[in-house]
Amino acid sequence: MQYRFTAPTRLIGEIDLPASKSISNRALILHALSKGMHALHNISDCDDTKVMVEALTLNNETIDIMAAGTAMRFLTAYLSTRNETHIITGTERMQQRPISILVDALRELGADIQYVKQEGYPPLHIHGKTLKGGVVTLKGNVSSQYISALLMIGPTLKEGLKLQLTGEIISKPYIEITLSLMKDFGAKVAWLNEHTIEVSAQSYAMRNDFYIENDWSAASYWYQMVALCPNATIQLKGLFQNSLQGDSHGARVMQQLGVISSFNDKGVEISKSDSITTYLDEDFKEIPDLAQTFVVTCALLNIPFKFKGLQTLRIKETDRISALINEMKKLGYVLHTEKDSILWWDGERCAVDENPIINTYEDHRMAMAFAPAVFKFPNLHINHPHVVTKSYPTYWSDLCKMGFEIIEKES
Repeated sequence: MQYRFTAPTRLIGEIDLPASKSISNRALILHALSKGMHALHNISDCDDTKVMVEALTLNNETIDIMAAGTAMRFLTAYLSTRNETHIITGTERMQQRPISILVDALRELGADIQYVKQEGYPPLHIHGKTLKGGVVTLKGNVSSQYISALLMIGPTLKEGLKLQLTGEIISKPYIEITLSLMKDFGAKVAWLNEHTIEVSAQSYAMRNDFYIENDWSAASYWYQMVALCPNATIQLKGLFQNSLQGDSHGARVMQQLGVISSFNDKGVEISKSDSITTYLDEDFKEIPDLAQTFVVTCALLNIPFKFKGLQTLRIKETDRISALINEMKKLGYVLHTEKDSILWWDGERCAVDENPIINTYEDHRMAMAFAPAVFKFPNLHINHPHVVTKSYPTYWSDLCKMGFEIIEKES
């Protein structure tokens, strides 16, 4: 399937964003570990959360999490602590995404996990049991999902958990989300110093129902549209100024691209400003999921940029650095990369495809970050647009609500 777009001349309206996938998936694991004594409200209905709900409620021997990386990491740790046996698997791409760092750490804590096929990659055969716990050391620049997966099971371990992170710690806001939610669910957890987190051995005790805020990652695409559209003011519902989500910091960066945030009782209203930077130098180590949004936005605004802290992009749903280089070239922008963690554009241009067709690489963020490019490229097409259901199932219908016209074609 392929979508062709027509963009409106202005964007005026209100969008009810989806619930945060990051918070939903963590809350579901913590809810299960706390025996589900109270209710969760406003759970995300995206694909990644649906497979998590299914895994936790159906309790099948073989669990297929499809393309949900968060579910793979969180459930691997969770299932290791259950007195049950499971095989956890996923899509072909998921079986190419490394998981040995997490498996090795869990084995240090006493877990019984075997690789079904290729060493270091899913599927996994997990014989769950009560784990001893203790001290585990990880590099701080690994995926924060490995760290969060270990932290969340910490209270269930006989000796608790002391997690030592070496070197630079990336994606720290995601770790802080996990720690904050663990405390909400009754865990005793604290930073002992800037590199060590201690989790006490105790039972989770969920004291109240829990409400999940809306998704700042999803908000980033509306910020992008406001930046690119000549006339735009949008109310985004369900966002908090003092949010747990690290991606809320994207609003600060977007201010440099001419988008103003005004918080109110509904959420945040975003509108245009005449104050726009001429060059953007930004470290994305704490907001890596926003990299695609800012790459596309800066280039289309003709703002050269240098983005670092992108090392985790190589092992996402696709190799996002390579995907960005490939697809931006179709729009006439020549990007460069170095050290597997830096992406930059100095204004270099190349020939534009006559009718650019953007490939999404089974990556929801490729589809959502490139769709707003239709403001600059009226003949834009998006291949396999259905991938947005991974995190934002109503993305295309929300675009239509705001005046975009979408024509479905065979790819």
